[in-house]
Amino acid sequence: MTPETSRGIVRSSPLTRFRLAPNPGPMSLRGTNSYLIAAPGAAGSVVVDPGPLDEPHLQELAGAGPVELILITHRHADHTAAAARFSELTGAPVRAADAAHCHAGSPLLDGETLRAAGVEVRVLATPGHTSDSVCFHLPQDGPHGSVLTGDTILGEGTTVLDYPDGTLGDYLESLDRLERLGPATVLPAHGPVLQELDRTARAYREHRQGRLAQIRAALELLGADAGVDQVTDAVYADVDPAVRRAAELSVAAQLEYLRSRTR
Repeated sequence: MTPETSRGIVRSSPLTRFRLAPNPGPMSLRGTNSYLIAAPGAAGSVVVDPGPLDEPHLQELAGAGPVELILITHRHADHTAAAARFSELTGAPVRAADAAHCHAGSPLLDGETLRAAGVEVRVLATPGHTSDSVCFHLPQDGPHGSVLTGDTILGEGTTVLDYPDGTLGDYLESLDRLERLGPATVLPAHGPVLQELDRTARAYREHRQGRLAQIRAALELLGADAGVDQVTDAVYADVDPAVRRAAELSVAAQLEYLRSRTR
């Protein structure tokens, strides 16, 4: 994968390609990776996360060949804003876990196996980043398969828990579920492709456990009833103001996790 590529469609695995949407930012990193899934020789494709409402981006995705199905990893606008327009442009249905983001398609079901564009796509519910987050497992994509992880696992850094919609308890369970898929290729919605999903999931869990240890230490100094602002100041003292809100959401999620286990 070429992180600097902001135009054009790039190969990311044997069964996938992606186009980087022109929406860089503190939360979207270089932009949203819109993926196309297709078996070699297949006429059509499956598009995952058409991204922001940017017409040249959508036209290029549509121009890569007939689109059979559009899938959404979760509700955030940098993944869904273009869904209705892209469905209109291609005639393909949009399916997401949340019915509010489906267009001419039914909600995705955990454990469902989809077959389109000559590829088998398995749906995995992975709540935590948001309550409706799902990942898409492609077991035939290379020697170990691949997983389109949305924002559950990113190509760089760590993800935000959109509390209270996303919770740490759910997120840790989702990491466990992903780890069990073994050394699959990680195809994230933001950032570069990674190898060894199981190792990456373990690293994410270790990061969360480290943050929990920092928050426990902060509560010992500040008092058990310390608020989100106080704890964020203590644990994320050097955080960029552009992502301060994200840090507060993560702290809120971790405080809820800790306090729910001491009631």
